[in-house]
Amino acid sequence: MRALLQRVSEARVEVDGETIGEIGTGLLVLICAMQGDTEAQADKLAAKIAKLRVFKDDDGRMNRSVKDIGGSVLVVSQFTLAADTSRGNRPGFSTAAPPDEGAKLYRYLAARLRHQGIPIALGEFGADMKVSLLNDGPVTIWMDSEV
Repeated sequence: MRALLQRVSEARVEVDGETIGEIGTGLLVLICAMQGDTEAQADKLAAKIAKLRVFKDDDGRMNRSVKDIGGSVLVVSQFTLAADTSRGNRPGFSTAAPPDEGAKLYRYLAARLRHQGIPIALGEFGADMKVSLLNDGPVTIWMDSEV
């Protein structure tokens, strides 16, 4: 699985002009399931996201996790993280998991984060979404379950 995390002061996702998910301080997690990904990889990635220390402590150092600060996570599916741009000018997405598998792993990862006591908001898998955020820092972290 691939994830792009952004530390945010706030974030929300809209579908057809209606807000369907919204958080205050926390993480916006754009997530893509890749072909062959498993629930075990989602478990590993969710644990890493929950414990990632990217929030400032009292000394101004990135030493706190989203759990430590009582923050939330907005999880949004984004198959374009699978983009292969090695040939031509049009990205290919053949390495992304098929939609049914991708949707299952997306929901599973969100459930694993929720299971760790983190408030979760969700986008809508496969929908045309409008995502708004106020990036804090900015802090943007790329994660891959293979690493």
